[in-house]
Amino acid sequence: MKLPYPRDRDIEEAIKALAGSLALIPPWEFASTVKEELKRRGFFVGLVTEKRIWKVYELMVRRGIIYDLLDVVKGSDST
Repeated sequence: MKLPYPRDRDIEEAIKALAGSLALIPPWEFASTVKEELKRRGFFVGLVTEKRIWKVYELMVRRGIIYDLLDVVKGSDST
């Protein structure tokens, strides 16, 4: 059976699910942690890049969906 490829919305949902523990995840482990969450949700993550995950995270912060707990988005509340 082929696993579905995650859309940006699916990546957003995975990040939201991890939101409670984002402050405990170092930035260098963030993308792999999101991929693990996507795997648990039944998605194929072989072609999901770190760049794409970070892009979705940045857009979520800029739209005010989540707070920049990883403190990596330039121009967010921390500046």
